[in-house]
Amino acid sequence: MMNIFNRIKYFFLAIKEKNLQNKLKNTTKRSYSNKTSKTVYGNAADLTLNSQTEQIIMNVRNNVSAIVKKTNCNPDELLEYIKVAKTPVYKIDYADKLLRVIQEEEGFICPQQGLTALYLSLITHKFPKLKTEPMFVMRKGNIDKFYLLHHFYRWYSLKADLPGFDKESQKLLKLFLQSEDENVFNSLSMESILNLKEAIARDQEATDFVLEYTKQIEGSKNVLNKIKEDGSAQI
Repeated sequence: MMNIFNRIKYFFLAIKEKNLQNKLKNTTKRSYSNKTSKTVYGNAADLTLNSQTEQIIMNVRNNVSAIVKKTNCNPDELLEYIKVAKTPVYKIDYADKLLRVIQEEEGFICPQQGLTALYLSLITHKFPKLKTEPMFVMRKGNIDKFYLLHHFYRWYSLKADLPGFDKESQKLLKLFLQSEDENVFNSLSMESILNLKEAIARDQEATDFVLEYTKQIEGSKNVLNKIKEDGSAQI
């Protein structure tokens, strides 16, 4: 059920992220700002002023928790919430195979431009366009709620205006997740590395939330089973 959130994979991803951090050490002192934080790097030290980012992250976590509790993480209700928020949801045949052409996966897709946007508009049977807004694209039929929850969390983070969802950051994230050669990142600028770190953080936050929710569900089931067995909630 949780194989898509493999703990071992994220252990190695954490090592790769640490290597990215090391690439920023001993650089000429510079500062970089995104929409919610400011980072100063140089001389083997760094300072990040991101209280606004941390507050938004906390709000996202709390708000998604409330939504999940209200909907009981029902996929149809989560999708309805997404639609009400003016984000289109498309269910099409062979969505997984069609999205593979542009190296996307089913679920939440960030804003796109150029040929990728044109391709998405065509497979979703919309008027051809070279720029698309955030959307959900998936196959028809049943949806794994944990899988959807991960994508729902990332979508909510974008709606909350957290950084890391721009085209360049997401492109680097895909390269980071798929590449086994860390040398491909040697030529990245400090700004690109920091953008990548934001994209990684958003993906990890979504994964952590799903893992925590899964633990809660499994714990609740254990309590319920124990009550059924001997009428006691003591474990």
